[in-house]
Amino acid sequence: MTEVAVLGAINWDINLFVRRFPEVGEEVAVERITRVPGGKAANVAVAAARILGSGRASLIGCLGRDEIAGAQIKILKEEGVVTAGIRVLENEESGQAYILINERGKNVINTFFGANLRLASGDLHIREIHGLLQSASIIVVIDPPLETIQEAVSIGKEEEKTVVWDAGVRSTLGIDRLKNVLRNIDYLVINEVEIRNLTGESDPIVAWDAVSTVNPYLILVAKLGERGCMMIGPNRVIKVRVIDLKSLGMKVVNTVGCGDAFLGVLTASKAEGFDDKEALERANLAGAIKATRHETRGSPSKTELEKYLPFREHAESTGRI
Repeated sequence: MTEVAVLGAINWDINLFVRRFPEVGEEVAVERITRVPGGKAANVAVAAARILGSGRASLIGCLGRDEIAGAQIKILKEEGVVTAGIRVLENEESGQAYILINERGKNVINTFFGANLRLASGDLHIREIHGLLQSASIIVVIDPPLETIQEAVSIGKEEEKTVVWDAGVRSTLGIDRLKNVLRNIDYLVINEVEIRNLTGESDPIVAWDAVSTVNPYLILVAKLGERGCMMIGPNRVIKVRVIDLKSLGMKVVNTVGCGDAFLGVLTASKAEGFDDKEALERANLAGAIKATRHETRGSPSKTELEKYLPFREHAESTGRI
């Protein structure tokens, strides 16, 4: 029985490591290339499986019938992710991402979505896929088409699941167009750019005020990069500072996938019964550990996470007026 079901993109990542990003029209030498599995939903499912164990996290998405698909499914199974919810489609190409990463670990991403855009709302009622949604205690929706997002969160609401949505690129649609999604979710996970895209606000607390007009019970989880993270709800604000990696003898080498490690560990921690404060601390730690690794799926195993728990930043919780 799976406990976390994740819907969204499965990509093959081509990472190009450079000293600095080029200006428009400028050529910059690529120092190293890696080709690795990625895609936000696949990364989140793997991150959750590494914490929960084999067979307890599932992935729902689409691949093309190509060499990438076979490699992706093999790797996911080896990670312990349940792949029964992945559709392999004829005449489609699997998703791919082309990622520039500078010497500070910052990144610029260009994505070919391919088959990822073909996960339809009707697919969620296919027996195998619907069964995964019904068996999970937490449904994580990331970046399928909007109609599919709406159907997924509606199913989650009807089935009385905890529904988590990573708004990602859909944040540009704004609150009004996303009302049907926002009213049916429990957690909205979003970064600084997406906060501004969705609400027009920079302050996460003010942004929560805006989305709470649609769903007053929604909990907003803000990923703030070098400023750590926040969780804002109707009655309290929880803040966690960024991990001081230098004090641990570690350094940032690649931030691609940090948010996915964060989300995977956040939802896995909730599935394991941890409260919001503890889950946020663990997620913050997981994102920091990932930043010290070159691979996109550099999220920690449960043993690795627990090894570094003594060095986590503890959350500060305050009430709201």
